[in-house]
Amino acid sequence: MLNNTLRRRTTFGLMAGLLAACLTGPAAAEVNFAGKTIEFIIPFSAGGGSDTWGRFNAQLLGKYLPGNPVVVVVNEPGGGSTKGSNLFAARAKPDGEMILGTSASTQFPYLLGDPRVRYDYKDWKIAMAGPTGGVVYTTPTLGPKSVDDIAMLKGKDLVYASQGATSLDLVPLLGFKAMDLNVQHVFGFKGRGDGRLSFERGEVNIDFQTSSAYIKNVQPLVEAGQAVPLFSLGVLDEAGNVVRDPTFPDLPTYPEAYEKLTGQKPSGPAYDAYMAFYVAGFPAQKMVFLPKDTPDDIIAAYQKAFEDMKADPAYKESADAVLGTYEQVTGNLAQALFEKATALSPELRKQVATMLADDYGVKLGQE
Repeated sequence: MLNNTLRRRTTFGLMAGLLAACLTGPAAAEVNFAGKTIEFIIPFSAGGGSDTWGRFNAQLLGKYLPGNPVVVVVNEPGGGSTKGSNLFAARAKPDGEMILGTSASTQFPYLLGDPRVRYDYKDWKIAMAGPTGGVVYTTPTLGPKSVDDIAMLKGKDLVYASQGATSLDLVPLLGFKAMDLNVQHVFGFKGRGDGRLSFERGEVNIDFQTSSAYIKNVQPLVEAGQAVPLFSLGVLDEAGNVVRDPTFPDLPTYPEAYEKLTGQKPSGPAYDAYMAFYVAGFPAQKMVFLPKDTPDDIIAAYQKAFEDMKADPAYKESADAVLGTYEQVTGNLAQALFEKATALSPELRKQVATMLADDYGVKLGQE
């Protein structure tokens, strides 16, 4: 138990420095969802990390919301998650009966001014936030047997199935670019689950999955000799340094893999861009929102439900195996994570937008 607690603190140590405690707000006994069905909008296709995370939380959330409503996950994929998020922004009422689960693929289009975005994070209230990690892997047909062989990928024609240049896939895109790997990004996939299926069919030869999807869907491929893990993204310690992810302690971090590939410690504008979006996208990679006009007692009811759910023995028994060693939080700490994940300097936004336009033909909204 002590080791798990220490590992969880490391996972979001940088954010934990912002606030010493996580408050869940006032009691909300008057809220009652009896007989209601809560729609949990997941703006991604089934089978990816967000879908796995959403369904794992949904199965017990209704048990701890007042009135024990049924919580149903509704997949609304498309546009790198902008379609489902736009739908939530347009349709959700402040009654607590529709909630949205987001990912960095929802945050990045917003940060970069993607013209498909019709939502504003300022219009939402956060109920829960959670960090996650992820793993980059390749096919053994390219030769590597482990990250020790990552240099074998130099000069190879690599193909990656991407949801889009402003989605969560921006992080591996920037990481590959900083490594100077020759990766063709095929845009338009509706979720990371679709990207994994493309990898399984042999249509692409390098892929990335967030931790929950990697544990569930890729680890069996590794065990069957059909995939080779290269590195994890790592996690941030309390000083803001990238350290090994306790969910994948045997895998090197991206900076370790970079140094193994290039012989140098990572640095330069491309690496700075990678790190900025990694920090924006992973310490608060998953978040649950309600409309901003939702009464405080409903927000408090959701926050209390998430806290009570985490204490459920059934949840605790399987959380690490499904989600990895990442603590989901509420209250003030969730708010701090939310604010960190939805802020980007104008200078960095311009740098990345220019790179996407010049190198990938992706033109975003103007400043």
